[in-house]
Amino acid sequence: MLPESVKKLGENPFLDSYVMEFLDLPNEFHENDLRKALIRNMKDFILELGKDFTFIDEEYKVQVGGDDFRIDLLFYHRGLQCLVAIELKIGKFKPEYISKLDFYLEALDRQVKKENENPSVGLLLCAAKNDEVVEYAMSRTMSPMLVSQYQLQLPDKAVLEKKLQQLVNIPQIED
Repeated sequence: MLPESVKKLGENPFLDSYVMEFLDLPNEFHENDLRKALIRNMKDFILELGKDFTFIDEEYKVQVGGDDFRIDLLFYHRGLQCLVAIELKIGKFKPEYISKLDFYLEALDRQVKKENENPSVGLLLCAAKNDEVVEYAMSRTMSPMLVSQYQLQLPDKAVLEKKLQQLVNIPQIED
């Protein structure tokens, strides 16, 4: 569901998963805590996102029909030449998150995007996701958006070593 501007770059600047060990959040936290921790650690967060992201604002306000709505984090991507709205979710991905982000992207494109910029892109950053549920939820949307998950820490070193050992010991399939 990425716009042509992403395809023209040759590589997707968005990852499927982000590791944010630098946040130092407690075991139980709210979306507001996650957003504030990302703001406090913006340099590390931008490094995790990747190059060309420029931070614009947190809780970026858009007004539609006289009502105020707030986008968790708003960035601009220099390579894509578009706004990037990031919605944070502390739980597992739910299909209803798509319509909310779709609404935000429409508001940004109508009210904020400049003529020379590409359509806004949305990134739902969830604690977990099921790829099949994401595929179904996004199958009819026309908005350029992605769903990624985040981890607050890498798996234990012993678990990683065991997985690596399993991969190394996989027998080669011969033609």
